[in-house]
Amino acid sequence: MKKVVIVTDSTAYLPQEIVNELGLTIVPLTLHWDGESYRDGIDIRAEEFYERLAHSETIPTTSQTTVGEFVKVFQSLLDQDYAVLVLPISSGISGTVESAFQAKKEFEGQPVEVVDTKLVSMALGFMVMTVGRAAKAGASLEECVALAQDVYPRIGVYFTVDNLKYLHKGGRINTAKRLVGSVLNVKPLMEIRDGKIELVESVISRKKAMSRMLDLIEADVAGREPVRIGAFHAAADEDVNTLLEMAIERFHPVETVLTFVSPVIGSHTGPGTISLAYMVG
Repeated sequence: MKKVVIVTDSTAYLPQEIVNELGLTIVPLTLHWDGESYRDGIDIRAEEFYERLAHSETIPTTSQTTVGEFVKVFQSLLDQDYAVLVLPISSGISGTVESAFQAKKEFEGQPVEVVDTKLVSMALGFMVMTVGRAAKAGASLEECVALAQDVYPRIGVYFTVDNLKYLHKGGRINTAKRLVGSVLNVKPLMEIRDGKIELVESVISRKKAMSRMLDLIEADVAGREPVRIGAFHAAADEDVNTLLEMAIERFHPVETVLTFVSPVIGSHTGPGTISLAYMVG
């Protein structure tokens, strides 16, 4: 039986020690900014990106991982006698998964599988970590695919942003909502639902948004155990650490992960974004 290697993309933005431990292969999405292109997490790191974005008059655009990039990765891993499982960002947010499916067609009969995770950021990270651990322990390709599908209903993620202009630029809110939100300090509380970004509710103040995230996760978890919590942010260290401490006190998680919102995702949400992901089990 071939050893399975998990391929995911840069939007998961897992800490490097986890990537190394699980032998993950990361394919980057791309940022396009002021005439230059940057591979997410490689040519530009989160700290540098958010510092620049906060003072930039322009907002970068993004593009998916290409078919050709996936073909190169698949060929390299197959040449090393691995089986390949791709767990990319949700098809409802990026075309990256479609690139992976197209690349897979060039390897008919080979041990390559692609799953539309319907997740992003640390929610995707939890799926990748869970399946990656199983692969490291010797699970087959079929078992890894089944596990990815099994854990999906047990994962969720909520986030809030500090400035509505980035969501507006990306078409997530209209101009009227942006103007009202800016005047009233309204903070949108959002989630990934069925693979797409959806507005849950709007609250007055960032503090309230943080509190509501915990309430919503508590309702989702519904007393089930164990709970794992991932906190991630876009240059909002103080708030995300406070949020993580609140989550630890509320849920007593068996595992916590703290990381950044990847630059590609952060270009759509902006500096100051904070988020909590959870997984039950």
